[in-house]
Amino acid sequence: MSTSTQPEKHTFQAEVQQLLDIVINSLYTDREIFVRELVSNASDALEKLRHIQLTEKEVFDDRLPLEINISTDDKANTITIQDFGVGMTHDEVVQNLGTIAHSGSKAFLQALKESGAKGENLIGQFGVGFYSAFMAARRVRVYTRSWRKEETGWCWTSEGAGSYELEAVEGQRRGCKIVVELKDDCREFAGADRVREILRRYSSFVQFPINLNGDKVNTVQALWLRNKKEITDEEYTEFYKFAANAYDEPRYRLHFSADAPIAINSLLFVPRDNPERLGFGRVDPGVALYCRKILIDHHPKGLLPEWLRFLKGVVDSEDLPLNISRESMQDSALVQKLNRLLTKRFLKFLEEEADKRPDGYAEFFDRFGFFLKEGAATDFTHREQLTKLLRFESNLTEAGQGTRLNDYISRMKDGQEEIYYLSGPSRDAIERGPYLEAFKARNLEVLYLYEPVDEFVMNNLHEFEGKKFASADQADLKLGDKPATAQGEALAEDETRDLCRWMRDVLGERVADVNPGERLVESPALVLNADKMMTPTMRRMMQAMNQEFDDAVKVNLEINPRHGLIRKIASLRRADEDLAKLVAEQIFDNALISAGLLEDPRGIVERVYRLLEAATEKGAAAAGNAAAPPPPSSAETGKEG
Repeated sequence: MSTSTQPEKHTFQAEVQQLLDIVINSLYTDREIFVRELVSNASDALEKLRHIQLTEKEVFDDRLPLEINISTDDKANTITIQDFGVGMTHDEVVQNLGTIAHSGSKAFLQALKESGAKGENLIGQFGVGFYSAFMAARRVRVYTRSWRKEETGWCWTSEGAGSYELEAVEGQRRGCKIVVELKDDCREFAGADRVREILRRYSSFVQFPINLNGDKVNTVQALWLRNKKEITDEEYTEFYKFAANAYDEPRYRLHFSADAPIAINSLLFVPRDNPERLGFGRVDPGVALYCRKILIDHHPKGLLPEWLRFLKGVVDSEDLPLNISRESMQDSALVQKLNRLLTKRFLKFLEEEADKRPDGYAEFFDRFGFFLKEGAATDFTHREQLTKLLRFESNLTEAGQGTRLNDYISRMKDGQEEIYYLSGPSRDAIERGPYLEAFKARNLEVLYLYEPVDEFVMNNLHEFEGKKFASADQADLKLGDKPATAQGEALAEDETRDLCRWMRDVLGERVADVNPGERLVESPALVLNADKMMTPTMRRMMQAMNQEFDDAVKVNLEINPRHGLIRKIASLRRADEDLAKLVAEQIFDNALISAGLLEDPRGIVERVYRLLEAATEKGAAAAGNAAAPPPPSSAETGKEG
């Protein structure tokens, strides 16, 4: 070990110089990362010292606190990061900061060469985070002293241009003090507010105190690493507000750990309300990824499926192979393992909540059910679990009370092979329409779908527990025996056929077909969707997205031969065909309105006026006949003669 007072001059090994060139010119996507890297290294040095104190009898400066001190000087344009960790000897400085022995730079460069990737895809594995300082520094000085009592202090200085100097210094405390003399275009990092923001973003949960210009920065504990039994509700709420940048209290929390297939510690929260439901637009993923309490990514891509973007919290794993800038994970297979583990565990948590606290789950589903429906429609891996968590009202439930699909199946009639559903803007709109009549008459349960996404879900699920989903307005639906009805006798079969043929001619291309129906009980007519995929809801969704589609609505008209209006129009078309045509067109448009398929109601207004005119003419004629004196009888005529 040198004791010369003259600085030693060293040249970086070629591999290290290559590494520095990459770091300085293209490695990191954001210069602020160097603060995180140096703090992370300081934390590692303190952790090593803590273990040494347990095994070694003598440690230099043993009373120094295990903490990280950071100071900024905007006049000198410097930032200083100091730890009281293990420190380095002369040889360790040369090995760690100047050669390939411990820095891992040779392995890094080899991986860079073999993969053909950019350096920014490889940090963390090779321990070269120290060199990130040169992104912002015109010169770096490292003051260090080993924990070993017989060692002395050293100052390492470099401008990252191919060489460094090393000289002995007196009075150096144990650990490392890194003084970063900043470039002119990096003066922001000499400002306390800017550094505090970086520390709170990336290093809030470092296990050792971090002091910035004398003030402690990391005041929030890493709760996800503590025992659940030791954490109060107040601590959880405080952490949620910090992690989610929120002001409310969480609706749910899930705190769990796992050792296989990957070591993981996680703390997830469901907010009180859904911001997308409140009209704030699509939310960004809110679960941050940490490795050993150091933030890796605020919004890690692929950590959770897109439909779980409403979750807030933290996932921490020591098993992560990090890229060279710690900005993303390198092993996509590992990301998928994390994704599956987290998703299945959260869905299991929801299943438990739904069973143990159904009222609370119903409130959750009312606010966040859209996300579960999105997942059920798009995530094949978790579809089975998600489908069991869905809730829908039906004609057999009270208003506001949802039913599980399992419960629907348990109530199905013998021989029923389909799960029926109806779409509409509200329960009242569905129950006032004609489509429910046939199902109520046959005592069949029908699910109510109120949201546009619901039909999309049904079309993608296709079936549940072997039972297919079927819309109650499908033209080819078979419901079995005709229900009993309190209405009068139906038109004769030949009259019905003639009426259907005539109405088909009157309506022309607006209708695909007209047939007598077996579904209707109280209504005169309804339209049935001839295109299973292009439902009214799907048409509205496509219109909202400015998607092109055939404007012609392809429907079948089904009439009720027992209804008084249908029986009367059969007679009216022989007595006054023009008026009968108006009535037929109005019946058809009324049916389109009930189905939500009438896109331009302006034609109805003119027709209604014509019908009113015809009605008033007949009324006036009837009134006139009633007011006129009766004609004289023959007896009266003869008497007068």
